[in-house]
Amino acid sequence: MAFSEKELKRDYPNLYREISSDMGGAHPLKVDRGRGYDPSVIDFLQRCSTDAEGLEVIGFMEKRGEISKAYADSLRKRIAESGIRSFGEKRESGYYFKKFG
Repeated sequence: MAFSEKELKRDYPNLYREISSDMGGAHPLKVDRGRGYDPSVIDFLQRCSTDAEGLEVIGFMEKRGEISKAYADSLRKRIAESGIRSFGEKRESGYYFKKFG
């Protein structure tokens, strides 16, 4: 089905206005990049200041069943051998607001 511009303007004035406007009647979308983000145990470990805090986080995540015993043991071993900073630099307060904001 084809319309001439005159027919479109006469029969569908609102649609014609939207099509002929600069933005086509569309509004710019803002995408919330942080929506649905689920931090991993590594994200939590990067917020720790000490090895002891890291071990506490690992124990908590293991107890809740969010990580397996084998994975928890490998994380503990990594802390013992290389320290908490082996997971990345410390994430300070407001990190996620800067990243996703």
